Amino acid sequence: MQDYLTTVGRIFDIQRYSIHDGPGIRTIVFLKGCAFRCRWCCNPESQEFNIQNMVFGGKNKIVGKDVSVGEVMNEVMKDSFYYKRSGGGLTLSGGESLLQPDFAVALLRAAKENGINTAIETTGFAKFDVIKKYLQYLDFVLMDIKHMNPEKHKEFCGHTNELVLENAKKIQESGANLTIRVPVIPTFNNTVEEISDIARFAKQLGVKRLHLLPYHRMGEDKYAGLGRNYLLKGIEPMTDEYMRKLYDAAYGIFGEGCQIGG
Repeated sequence: MQDYLTTVGRIFDIQRYSIHDGPGIRTIVFLKGCAFRCRWCCNPESQEFNIQNMVFGGKNKIVGKDVSVGEVMNEVMKDSFYYKRSGGGLTLSGGESLLQPDFAVALLRAAKENGINTAIETTGFAKFDVIKKYLQYLDFVLMDIKHMNPEKHKEFCGHTNELVLENAKKIQESGANLTIRVPVIPTFNNTVEEISDIARFAKQLGVKRLHLLPYHRMGEDKYAGLGRNYLLKGIEPMTDEYMRKLYDAAYGIFGEGCQIGG
């Protein structure tokens, strides 16, 4: 057995039969740990690398477990038929898989060696020398650009955005298949001006896809289960009409390849 299959990482979920987060039918592996603390995060259990206890649905749930690349690949390979039929594959999510490079890169390598399409959802918040290790094994990079203003980014996410924007440029220049995704969050970035600024940046990068992801509250109950406050409590999702207004503004700048969702 190849040595890299014994590499161990920490995950908190494996989701099969997903039709989001990359093309086709996909298996999503959610890794523990993230440098950001985005106020709207729908997976707050992903933020801490430590294994946690969370009350969910009235029951105690242990969040996080250590697994080997080989163990994860046993799950991933169960759906290889569906990947081939749909153009799907494996997506790494989190959390932020850039924080577990040995495990994540080995997992991507194993997928590629088994002929499986690969993708990553990422904040891009890491040294580019780390990111480069991933790119050789990736078919798709789905990267968040949350805001163009560094101070507002820090207020809502915990860090400024300079490294993120710099890495977006480097990833695009590397020839990677890059999609820019924008979580559209009331009180944070849901004005025409703010979305237009991101659309201009994406246009200048030369990427072909810009996806606007509407705010939802599906992860709110998890915060109470972790003994944390949900900092956007009382903030309602935007109407379809308002999202269309933001989309029209982004489309007017970015053009084809701009969409809501994805």
